[in-house]
Amino acid sequence: MRRGRDPEAGQIKSGGGATEEIIGRAPRRWRGASQEFEDAKGAAREQVMRLTIVIPAYNEEQAIGAIIERTLAARATIVARSPVTAVDVVVVSDGSTDGTVRIAREYADIRLIEFERNKGYGAAIKRGFAETDSELVGFLDADGTCDPLFFADLCTALNDTQAAVALGSRLGPQSRMPRTRRLGNRIYAAMLSVLTNRVVHDTASGMRVIRRDALSRLYPLPDGLNFTPAMSARALLDESLPVVELPMAYEERVGESKLHVLRDGWRFFQTIMEMTLCWRPARVLLSGALLCGLVTVLLAAHPIEMWLTQGRLEESMIYRLLFCSFLGSVAVLLVSALFLSEELHAFNRDARRKETLLQKMLGGVFSNAGLIGCTAVFGGLVAVLIGPGLWTRVTVGQVWVHWSRVVLAGLLTFTLLQFYVTRLIATIVRLHVARLRFSEQHARTTTLRAVKRRAVSAAPLVPEPDAVVLT
Repeated sequence: MRRGRDPEAGQIKSGGGATEEIIGRAPRRWRGASQEFEDAKGAAREQVMRLTIVIPAYNEEQAIGAIIERTLAARATIVARSPVTAVDVVVVSDGSTDGTVRIAREYADIRLIEFERNKGYGAAIKRGFAETDSELVGFLDADGTCDPLFFADLCTALNDTQAAVALGSRLGPQSRMPRTRRLGNRIYAAMLSVLTNRVVHDTASGMRVIRRDALSRLYPLPDGLNFTPAMSARALLDESLPVVELPMAYEERVGESKLHVLRDGWRFFQTIMEMTLCWRPARVLLSGALLCGLVTVLLAAHPIEMWLTQGRLEESMIYRLLFCSFLGSVAVLLVSALFLSEELHAFNRDARRKETLLQKMLGGVFSNAGLIGCTAVFGGLVAVLIGPGLWTRVTVGQVWVHWSRVVLAGLLTFTLLQFYVTRLIATIVRLHVARLRFSEQHARTTTLRAVKRRAVSAAPLVPEPDAVVLT
C-alpha cells in the first residue's frame, strides 16, 4: 500500500457475469505429459495457489499510481472470489524516463524492478515472471484500461477448466477500444483461428493469467509489443495448452499510447506467421504445395491434351509450360520443406502420439523404397522424353527433339535431385540429434555414478562384530 494512505482506497467493484469460452480442453496428453505439472496443480489446490501480477510500465506517470492502488486494493477480492490464496504485485519499469519510478517507489507493498534502458514490453513481463516462484503468473497493462478485479474471474476459469492460459478479451460489449484497433484485432484473430483450427477473439490482450508450469512450453517469446500475439499463437498451436477466453471491460487508456497502428500491426502479422511456420508449418507448406500443384495441372491441361491427341504443341505454349515448370519446382520445394519440418518436430513430439497420415505419406516418399520407386519412374520418363534426342546427337551429331520434352525432363530431374538432397539433410539431422541424445544420456549416467560414489564414500563405516572363536 501507499505510505500514509488507506489500503482500501481505489477499490472498484467487479462487473462479473463474464461468459467464458474454452479454446481447447485439457487433453489426456496435457494431463499426463508432466508429472511435475500434475504435482504442482495438486499441491496448489490443496495448499497454496499464489498469483503474481506483473505490471510493465514505460513512461506511465499519469496512470501508474492509480493502477497500483487498484491492483493492491483488488487483492482481497481476488482471494475471496477465486482459488488464489495470495497475491503479489511486481512493477517493472522498462527504462522509464519520466516520474514512473518515483511514483512506484511510494508503494511499500509492491516489488519494483527497474531497467536502466528500454528493453521492450515482453522483456519487462518475462523479467517479472522470473522474479517469482508463484504457481500462477499474470500481467496487465499500466495504462488503466483493464480492471485488476477481473483477475478473480480469470483465475477461477483457469482452475475450473484446467486451462494453461486464461485471457481477457477486449472485444466484448463493454469494450471502449478504438475502431481501428478493434478491426485489426479481429483480422488477426480470424487469421490465427484459420491457421490453428481454434477460435480466439483477441490475440493481443494485455491481461492474462498463465500457469507457471506452462511457461516452459510457451517460451521463447519476443521482447517487444508482439509478446502477446506471439503467446496467443504459441498456445493455440499446441493442443496440449488449453486456452480459456473471457470477455472483459476495456476502458480508454490514460496517457499517450506506445502502440503504432501500422508499424506494430505489421509486426503482429509477422509474428503470427512466424510462430505458425515455426511450430506448425504443415498447414501453410502443404496448402502452398497443393495450390502450386493445382495451378500447374490447370495450366498444363490444354498443352497435354493437344500433345496426346495431335502429337504436337504450339510454339506460343512455351511460356505457359515454363511457368508450369516453375510452379512445379516450387511445389516440390515446399514438399521437401514440409518433410524436413515434420522430421524436426518429431524429435520433440510425444512418443505416445500416433503418426498422422501426412507423416506416413511423407515418410513413404522419402524412404529407401520410395526413392528407388521415384528414381525408376522419373528415370524412365526422362529416358523416353530425351532419349531419342540423345541418340541422334550421338549418331548423327544433331538433336532432333521438341523443346517441351527438354523442359519436362528438366523438371523431373530437378524433382528427383530435390528428393535426394532432402533425404540427405534429414539423415544429417537425425545423426546429430542421436549424438546429442547420447551425450545427454551419457552426462546423466556419469552424474548419477558420481553421486553414488560420493554417497558411498560419505556413508559411515559400520564396524564388524567381534569374531567368535569356537574351541
